[in-house]
Amino acid sequence: MAAVIPPMIIPDWPRLPASVGALATTRRGGLSSGPYGDGSGRGGLNLGRHVGDVEATVLANRALLAASLPAQPAWISQVHGVAVVDAASVGPDQPVRVADASYATTASVVCAVMTADCLPVLFADLDGKVVGAAHAGWRGLADGVLGATVAAMRAAGAGDITAWLGPAIGKHRFEVGVAVMERFMMDAVEPQLVAAAFAAYPGRPGKYLADMNALARLLLAHDGIDDVAGGNDCTASDAGRFYSYRRDGVTGRLASLIWRKAAQ
Repeated sequence: MAAVIPPMIIPDWPRLPASVGALATTRRGGLSSGPYGDGSGRGGLNLGRHVGDVEATVLANRALLAASLPAQPAWISQVHGVAVVDAASVGPDQPVRVADASYATTASVVCAVMTADCLPVLFADLDGKVVGAAHAGWRGLADGVLGATVAAMRAAGAGDITAWLGPAIGKHRFEVGVAVMERFMMDAVEPQLVAAAFAAYPGRPGKYLADMNALARLLLAHDGIDDVAGGNDCTASDAGRFYSYRRDGVTGRLASLIWRKAAQ
């Protein structure tokens, strides 16, 4: 019997080249249970091996995901940093690569990042020659993980780049303190636009609601990328489709993935 392919999000990404494949997972359609389930008593597609789920179950979930991909994803060990690696250097026979982004120039090499509120950003140059994926929580955003990914892609031969913002905690749910706003303001080229991405939390002095999608678009624009799609799915407010660390604490991990298709 053929494996049942879990439901996936196919990015609504108008300028994604036809030679590039991309998708994002939801929490549905896997084998995990408890806090890693789908939220309605059925199996969840948790892909994180580091969150307390049963190892064999996570590996089975990854096998279900692989049915939608040309190869196993290049899983990286994410640390909320800015390191970027060549996804072709990541694999089962290689040492674990500590990074928060990867790029690929070789067909069928799958860039992947895992999230559960942080912002996944997928990239492709418009000629379809270079792709990339970045994991961006607020620390990664502030420290420049998106710019580092763009720089690595350009060094690998990318021309004009388009980006897609995947499921992440939305602007109505992401509560932060004043220190987070001040960190973004510290290096801001346009402070007024950065300030507009933070709304004072009513009744909670010193607390703000941060718009990570708006911050990501600002940072991408500073790197010359204005062609940005996505940013419409809030992980924290949609318990039926997404894992959310802010909402649940113990929870699974989603994946966002991109690759160059092999020539037909």
